Amino acid sequence: MNNLLYPIIATLIVSLISFVGVLALFFKKAFLNKILLLLVGFSAGSLLGGAFLHIIPELAGDHAHGVEEGDVVSSFIGSDLFLIVILGFAVFFLLEKILHWHHHHKECEECENRTLPIMNLVGDGLHNFIDGLIIVASFSISFEIGVATTIAVIVHEIPQELSDFGVLIYGGFSRLKALFFNFVTALMAVLGALVGYLLISYVANIQTTLLAIAAGGFIYIAASDLIPELNKEKVLYKSLTSFIFFLLGIGFMWGVKFLFE
Repeated sequence: MNNLLYPIIATLIVSLISFVGVLALFFKKAFLNKILLLLVGFSAGSLLGGAFLHIIPELAGDHAHGVEEGDVVSSFIGSDLFLIVILGFAVFFLLEKILHWHHHHKECEECENRTLPIMNLVGDGLHNFIDGLIIVASFSISFEIGVATTIAVIVHEIPQELSDFGVLIYGGFSRLKALFFNFVTALMAVLGALVGYLLISYVANIQTTLLAIAAGGFIYIAASDLIPELNKEKVLYKSLTSFIFFLLGIGFMWGVKFLFE
């Protein structure tokens, strides 16, 4: 990939999503909680759609069309694509365990650990850095995959940033301070894109490995983090509504695929 422009623009847009927390200043908490459930459903569907409708088919398709002779990395991806996807799932699982990285899509009164804001910022910074790596790797494969991956990241960032803002406020941060630190950690996505660009420039075809890991990560976040939050809803019509938004998220990513075709 010779052009860093698209990944930088994409990660800057992702970083600006951190200011979505300001919505919490203008809307009532009950309304935000209602919207949050729908956003989580849409986000889960979008992440699964990004993994199964864009990233995995693209990597599998590249191998089906053949790899260059001596291209060890692409050959490995082709023969063990799904093993690397599972590895990505495991890597994100491990990150959550080590850093207590959890997307708190619930009311902050439930958070008992007062050190949570600092842990949240550290985990969120690493999360955004990985997002940058994923985005630059996706654009290196194709513009379509880059856009689809960026959309999946953005859709997931909206409910996450709303929740992160609430966690920081609960932890004693002022509203302005919470927005500032959320934005600083969000800029780690840009740093991740720059580091990823260097890796892609010097390590042949590493982007295919990064994308396979990213697919596993998307599946992990959707299946182990977001969907369990949806299952906590006990009111039937609310649960069905969130499920409809889950399907809309999948449909949206399917629509993006056909838009480019």
